[in-house]
Amino acid sequence: MARDEFKVTPWEVSGKVDYDRLRELFGTSDLDPPLLERLERILGEPLPPLLSRGIYYSHRDLGWILDEYEKGNPFFLYTGRGPSGDVHLAHLIPFELSAYLQRRLGVEMWVQVTDDEKFLFRSDLSLAETRRLGEENLLDLLAPGFDPRKTHILFDTVSIRHLYPLALEVARRITFSTAKAVFGFTNQNNIGSIFFTAIQSVPCFLPSQIAHRPIPCLIPCGIDQDPHFRLTRDIAESMGYPKPALLHNRFLAGLGGEGKMSSSANRKDDAIYLNDPPGEVERKIGKAFTGGRATVEEQRRLGANPEICSVWNLWRSRFAPDEGEFQEITRTCRSGELLCGDCKARIIPRIQSFLAEHRERREKVRAWLPSAIVGADEDPATRP
Repeated sequence: MARDEFKVTPWEVSGKVDYDRLRELFGTSDLDPPLLERLERILGEPLPPLLSRGIYYSHRDLGWILDEYEKGNPFFLYTGRGPSGDVHLAHLIPFELSAYLQRRLGVEMWVQVTDDEKFLFRSDLSLAETRRLGEENLLDLLAPGFDPRKTHILFDTVSIRHLYPLALEVARRITFSTAKAVFGFTNQNNIGSIFFTAIQSVPCFLPSQIAHRPIPCLIPCGIDQDPHFRLTRDIAESMGYPKPALLHNRFLAGLGGEGKMSSSANRKDDAIYLNDPPGEVERKIGKAFTGGRATVEEQRRLGANPEICSVWNLWRSRFAPDEGEFQEITRTCRSGELLCGDCKARIIPRIQSFLAEHRERREKVRAWLPSAIVGADEDPATRP
């Protein structure tokens, strides 16, 4: 791979991602200031850091979703998780934004757990393991604070009776040549992986089918998931449903300074996991890649580069919610007043406190989660 090349698919992200170029390649729209100002007005308060600091930077049809909402036609939220391991901070980003939007706007939330996808695309994972991981992941992903009365879980292998009829309608409208062009499938791909995007499309339409009327759908997700929903949007109107709108986030930088935060087995130190104990957080942040200089003297004189620093990106995402503090961290980093060791020492207790609070919230989810899974009462594997 050439130095300036990168690859972004729903299953692989490699190289240094040029986000502006990626937006152009995917044909998405810039989340520009006028649209953000409109969203802030509708929300009725200053935007949270995920929106105000450019972490969400791209969209499809957000303006239309806001038009519908202001007409009195509330949308529903949909995002998901492919369970292949423990949950880390980057995985939380779409769920944190979704929980915030649900609290502010009172909208319904649909979550899809694609345990089937990970079984099909990961030869090292059994179906029993992806299911176990999915159950554990949900406790973490719902901990940001969802309304149990308005939150619905589609756990693919559990909810399949509800997913499959619509998946067939989707599958009949997508040719193999189209899927091959979008995803780069080859003759070596198993036939389940080729069919899978039909399953991932279903939550965009299921609430409309249940309500017997079109309900707009908004999907907060990493921009790597956009190809699935490009195909979904192409066939939505032929099925009588509105095209889903999307909000795309950038990837949270890995602690090693290379690409997105990853849960790959050979990059375990690259991510802060939600089950990391305090000492592990301290160790990982202590060795994290920064935008600092080779020596203290040089950094005092020339300053650091926060934009390439994995620690600064953590501050940016959630650990400096106060805008004044975040601007002060950025300014003193750039000027050389704030040294990398001091910056790390400052953020470590923030992360440790966040994880401790998260564990308490996670346990509260356990009480209501089973009743939120569509079809759980019909699944023999969940019966005593």
